[in-house]
Amino acid sequence: MSVKATFDRSAQDYDRVRRMLIPKFDDLYGTAIAHVPKTGPVPLTILDLGAGTGILSELVLEARPGSRMTLVDVSGEMLAQARVRLAEAQPPPKFIEFDYAKEPLGGPYDAVVSALSIHYLDDADKAALFASIFAALKPGGVFVNAEHVHGQTEALHQDYLRRWLEMVRALGVPESELRKAQERMGYDRSASVRDQLDWLRDAGFADVDCPFKHYMFAVLVGSKPR
Repeated sequence: MSVKATFDRSAQDYDRVRRMLIPKFDDLYGTAIAHVPKTGPVPLTILDLGAGTGILSELVLEARPGSRMTLVDVSGEMLAQARVRLAEAQPPPKFIEFDYAKEPLGGPYDAVVSALSIHYLDDADKAALFASIFAALKPGGVFVNAEHVHGQTEALHQDYLRRWLEMVRALGVPESELRKAQERMGYDRSASVRDQLDWLRDAGFADVDCPFKHYMFAVLVGSKPR
């Protein structure tokens, strides 16, 4: 089954235990939102890659009201859930179903954001996407990626997975939902923080950093020089 088919099938139930599957959910997403530019006299233009059911876009709009959001995802079923979530948003967001690793990103944007999506790409495609994101940003624009990352070594990564299982079970995630999450994780092609920061620098980003990391969850940021 493809990534698209897996997420199409999961769309209806995706949000049910989302917070419990990410033990530091508020810290992860809160750090990401904090790095989105402040709202100015002109509405921000923001692209959400792998937007899914619109969780990140909703949080961005709460923190940066009036922003012009474009949500992109390969799964039309996930975007259908996002349409419901953001039905009252003003101005109305755009919802576009396509594979962001293969299609032009458009722009220019003040910010490109993503949450728990890009890790499904292989390393070469991640690096190529970072270059596409750089090209799609305005000078001074930022890229913010709340991501599922790989440990710096395989031994560390296996330890992170063990700790994650312990934490989510302690939070009460039903085993049926845990199995669904693990099925989705079977498509992971996660990369280490160090490698991804290097790829961001190679793409031209400045002020590259990892302002938050909790085992296999991290926020990666970079800005396009003015």
